[in-house]
Amino acid sequence: MKSKRVLTVGGVAIAICLTLCACGTVLAADAGKLIASSEPDWPQWRGPRRDAVSSETGLLGVWPEGGPKLLWKATGMGRGWCSPIITRGTLYICGDVEDELRIFALDLDGKIKWQVANGKSWEKPFPGSRASCCYSEGMIYQMNGYGRVVCLDAATGKQRWVVNVLERFEAKQPRFGMSECLLVDGNNVIVTPAGKKALIAALDKKTGKTVWTGTTAPQPTETAGYASPILFELGGRRQIIATSSFRTFAADAATGKVLWTVGLELTVNACSTIPVLCGDSVFVTNTSVDDQASILVRMNPAGGKAEKAWTIPLRTTSGSSLQKDGNLYVSGGRKLRGFLCLDAKTGKVKAELPKPTNASAIWADGKLFVLSADGKVLLLKPTAKSFQTLGTFSIVEKAKKDAWAHPVVCGGRLYLRYHDTLFCYDVKAQ
Repeated sequence: MKSKRVLTVGGVAIAICLTLCACGTVLAADAGKLIASSEPDWPQWRGPRRDAVSSETGLLGVWPEGGPKLLWKATGMGRGWCSPIITRGTLYICGDVEDELRIFALDLDGKIKWQVANGKSWEKPFPGSRASCCYSEGMIYQMNGYGRVVCLDAATGKQRWVVNVLERFEAKQPRFGMSECLLVDGNNVIVTPAGKKALIAALDKKTGKTVWTGTTAPQPTETAGYASPILFELGGRRQIIATSSFRTFAADAATGKVLWTVGLELTVNACSTIPVLCGDSVFVTNTSVDDQASILVRMNPAGGKAEKAWTIPLRTTSGSSLQKDGNLYVSGGRKLRGFLCLDAKTGKVKAELPKPTNASAIWADGKLFVLSADGKVLLLKPTAKSFQTLGTFSIVEKAKKDAWAHPVVCGGRLYLRYHDTLFCYDVKAQ
């Protein structure tokens, strides 16, 4: 259906002629705007804007039987769930190798250029590496499961500085380990330790020194959550949204001042998926089994209090949601099960597949590249009430339902990680 609508792109309203699918919705003109990294390609977790939306075009419309062509696979990456980042001709990925967390730099043919340790491996519940790397101005930043943040020279792996944020900000170790994929904003590296001295903090990216802290009265048992922050602009103010074990909150990106908090109010306080910006709202999904497991928080563009707009009984674990054209794409269990398209304004289901119930996805070239926790990979195109499957294959025959690393689409390639092995597929149209 063709219609002339007003769409907000980069904060500027322009009139365009759109071809909308039956799932399509256009966000309001006062929508928030995600702030992208200034680095090329895929320089941080979930891409330049952390929204799992790729700008890639000219990709295969349908996969051949057995999946797209495998270009190479690299082994020896260790145990873990961090996804690769790719920028300036190099790929960076982490994994737990024996008793160390190791950061690897690979060329685009899958050959290791250097590797270096960032402290010890995570050996507690769900052993394996957690957070992906982040690249900024020739440096790599990464946090291990114990809160050890390291800055490395991206070309050589040489350590520039190291800080343990749990110790510095008097924070408790979360049960399943620090899992935050670090965010770089200008000269600051953002961390969310949820400690006595800082709920959120900024470190100088060149020295590791504290630039600012944002604090509120901590809950007695509050810890960091397992999600990662996002950076956006709303109402003329740059803001950061993050989560702890008890709340979703926003902070001023320049000063760290906490602008608002919304309690999770969950039976089990655990947030493992990144907040997703939806116009003037943010969608937060959780691992709770109660009926408030996922919420939409509506913000006031003029500042001040935020409030819940709606809640749904959608339980998610490793697979974050993504927003595209007013639709939320997410997998989950509980009362809402399967792979779903939700209306971001209402939370109503618009399209669904019975499976997968635990998966992560990337949007690229009008389609969804989905990795299920059981190792199955799908190419999906949204339709009016479901999804058209345009290809499937598996990266591992006997996955233990722990294929949790998010897919990456960059440079006409699809990158998939299952613990020790990183796979690279050619998905560019011939």
